[in-house]
Amino acid sequence: MSRILVAEDEPRIASFVAKGLAASGLVPEVAGDGRSALALALTGDYDLLVLDIGLPEVDGFEVLRRVRESGSTLPIIILTARDSAADTINGLENGADDYMPKPFSFGELLARIRLRLRPVGDSGANVLTVGGVSLDLRTRRVRAGGRTTDLSAREFVLLETFLRHPGQVLTREQLLSHVWGYDFDPGSNVVDVYVRYLRRKVGAQAIETVRGMGYRLRA
Repeated sequence: MSRILVAEDEPRIASFVAKGLAASGLVPEVAGDGRSALALALTGDYDLLVLDIGLPEVDGFEVLRRVRESGSTLPIIILTARDSAADTINGLENGADDYMPKPFSFGELLARIRLRLRPVGDSGANVLTVGGVSLDLRTRRVRAGGRTTDLSAREFVLLETFLRHPGQVLTREQLLSHVWGYDFDPGSNVVDVYVRYLRRKVGAQAIETVRGMGYRLRA
């Protein structure tokens, strides 16, 4: 199992990410400050680093710089403040592999982590197929009913969640947490709205409503 180092100083976010990673079959370890994150990242014991920029003691940019100066090729996904273009550009120019703006959905973060963990050339792992629905994880396009369609970011994460749990009933609360993240509104009807969007692209019968419980992808 892949070991993921999560460098995040806000306990609520760190716990949210760590629990999600563990439930997804990964092995997370949390570092609450930049000094600890740097020391752990340089051990070579991890397969990927999720790195918050605003860490205490040593900030995330310094951690990133020093990890790359060591010669490490550890995949690094940085977490930045919402709409912080300067942080994003700085991170990518200094060796980050990807970035996620805060607030973020766990589902999208997990998709980006899985993409970075795949061996180069492992094209077969880039397509999820259940029944007549195929999702290309790199291009974010779905093929169903003989046609190929682009997906929005939320549609992509929602469909990937269904495809990774075929035949399983997923509650609205589970989908809200997984796709919309740690700041989701439990009273929102956004799941129902996006399920309608997906049905238009994969077929009305592909995603079944389980009354009083949630939704299920027909296997």
